[in-house]
Amino acid sequence: MYKLDLAPDLKDAAAIERRKNREQQRQSRIFNAKVRTIGVDEEALHRQVEERKQMEAIEKARDEAFDAERVECDKVVQMMEERERQHRRDVHQAMEEFRERLQQPDTRHEFDLYDPDGLRKDKPARVCDDDPRCGPSSLQKFQGEDLNEKARRQKQQELTNKWLTDQKDEKNRILMKTKYADNLYDKKMVELDERAVLLDKMEEECRKSVRMATDNFNAAQAAALVRQRQLEKQKDEDDNSAEIYNHLTGDILTENPSAATSCFQVHRVITDRWKGMTPEQLQDILRTQKQQQEAKQRLREEEWQRDMEWDKQRMLAARAAMVLEEQEQNLSKQLRQNLDSYNQQLAREQKAQLAYLDKEVYVNNPTAHYYTQFNTSSR
Repeated sequence: MYKLDLAPDLKDAAAIERRKNREQQRQSRIFNAKVRTIGVDEEALHRQVEERKQMEAIEKARDEAFDAERVECDKVVQMMEERERQHRRDVHQAMEEFRERLQQPDTRHEFDLYDPDGLRKDKPARVCDDDPRCGPSSLQKFQGEDLNEKARRQKQQELTNKWLTDQKDEKNRILMKTKYADNLYDKKMVELDERAVLLDKMEEECRKSVRMATDNFNAAQAAALVRQRQLEKQKDEDDNSAEIYNHLTGDILTENPSAATSCFQVHRVITDRWKGMTPEQLQDILRTQKQQQEAKQRLREEEWQRDMEWDKQRMLAARAAMVLEEQEQNLSKQLRQNLDSYNQQLAREQKAQLAYLDKEVYVNNPTAHYYTQFNTSSR
């Protein structure tokens, strides 16, 4: 007997009421646009932004690694495709040669059916009474009277042996051609590797030449600087010696009575006291002029040597720049080709995806009743 008049449990009723109130409060917060748009946890948003940036950096690094690996795979695939195309060309060429040599129309068993010269080659319907073409109805040859059976079987066996021998020879020729093509491919790969090594060696030699020219130029500059310092030092010593000599041979120490130098300007003299230049003064002027000429000649030689070094340096730099520019152009061309092929593949995949979405996925359009089920609950 069931007891249907029992009072409900107060604890369960309170729990149900709490859930209802909590659901109403949640709906008031969710469906209130002002609270939903303004009540934002900024710290959580900043943390999400940082996590998003970290994920983007990780994805970028992974994409770069995938791009590099994809480039290498594309190169390997291109080499394999080129090898496969070469193999197909060789096979097709071998097939064409085989057909031209051994599969002529006149070698077929049924060639006599469509031979254009069949009527000219055909024999008369009957040559004699013992004509082997005559059947039983001609009453010229009966069953069991095949006198040429042994020769006929021998000829058939010889013909069969000839066909088998020709097939075996053809198979051996095909194997030899395949082996020869593989050897050519291996030699070509070795040649490409040697060419790459040679290019690397040439690039290294070019860089070594540039470094050597730079070192020579720097050494020349250092030598010129040392030489200039030596000249300056020699000049200072000469100046000091001249100053000492001037003091020793001056008017104060020598008590020269012919002191005709003006007190107002050094290059002027007192006319009533000057009796002409002394031999020492003339010799000093000539020595100074000679020193100036030698210094000017040394400067010209140093400038000419420096210009030669600069011209040599510019020529080496221009050659190195031309080599690097050519390598960069080849690399850019290869990258553009790889990028074009990759973009074409992406375009084809996108077209296929759009066609699949239009024809297979988006086939059921939503009705008005579909939108009435939203915003009915906070969950």
